[in-house]
Amino acid sequence: MENKKTISSKDKIGFQKLIAVFGVILFIGKIIAWKLTNSDAVFSDAMESVVNVISAFMGLYSLHLAAKPKDEDHPYGHGKVEFVTSGIEGALIAIAGIMIIYEGINSLVVGKTLAKLDLGIWIIAATAVVNYFLGYISIKRGKAENSLVLISSGKHLQSDTVTTFGVVLSLIVVYFTKIYWLDSVVALIFGFYIIYVGYKIVRKSLSGIMDEQDPDLLNQIIKVLEENRRIEWIDVHNMKIQQFGANLHIDAHITLPWYYSLREAHDEMEKMIIILAKNIKRSIEFNFHMDDCKTISCPVCQIKDCPVREKDFVKRVQWTPENVTSVEKHTID
Repeated sequence: MENKKTISSKDKIGFQKLIAVFGVILFIGKIIAWKLTNSDAVFSDAMESVVNVISAFMGLYSLHLAAKPKDEDHPYGHGKVEFVTSGIEGALIAIAGIMIIYEGINSLVVGKTLAKLDLGIWIIAATAVVNYFLGYISIKRGKAENSLVLISSGKHLQSDTVTTFGVVLSLIVVYFTKIYWLDSVVALIFGFYIIYVGYKIVRKSLSGIMDEQDPDLLNQIIKVLEENRRIEWIDVHNMKIQQFGANLHIDAHITLPWYYSLREAHDEMEKMIIILAKNIKRSIEFNFHMDDCKTISCPVCQIKDCPVREKDFVKRVQWTPENVTSVEKHTID
């Protein structure tokens, strides 16, 4: 069973196009600043902008592909492509960091003459301001629409802003002190920082591809179930969650009284699905399996007027990430 949330793919694609266009414009500005100043620090910023441009267009493609409906070859849709493109983006960021470190070391060894730092400062500062606001909006929209592409693009833009402001500060220091080797040292520092940012993005994308458990998402689902728990829901276990871009697929077992008719059991399952669908702001596909209760379920069953109870009620089982994901039904010995 599937809960379909209205998420505007056209809006996400349109915003990603805006990021791509601005990425090209900002890259051109930074290349001009680099040519004017001959600064390693500015070069480091320009190299990260190269990745911005490439990743923006890759993100645009992935959003277009992820928006395609399910088909025979892709029964769960195309949402996983967002994890792939995000991982490639992270790898490109790390490569840019390595290039920056190489250039910085080379300049320290050989030496380099800087020029027109005042003009370069103004150009780079302007790109930093634009990048920050684009990154802020991209992250905000990505979280609202559960889009890994928009979130990773926004984080990349904001990390670019941090490095860009660092470049501006280093240029100001070099401009007033005339200690030109500081320029290369700053480039090295930001090169290592960029590699770290790339690693984090790759790590996040790999966790999605490998269906690694998301503790925050699992806790959110359990919280919703606990707050809306019905006494007829004797137990929930063997829960698995897969993410496909902005979409979720949830498998779980729900234990219900064995004497329920098929219609009654199905109605209870429907109630659980509706509650989750209303409270989890994602497009969700459900695959729930109904288990009949056994004698071992009596100590945790809260139905007071159960006509077939064989053991006394002992205590209510608190649903936690550990027991909800457990394969076994929950019992009290």
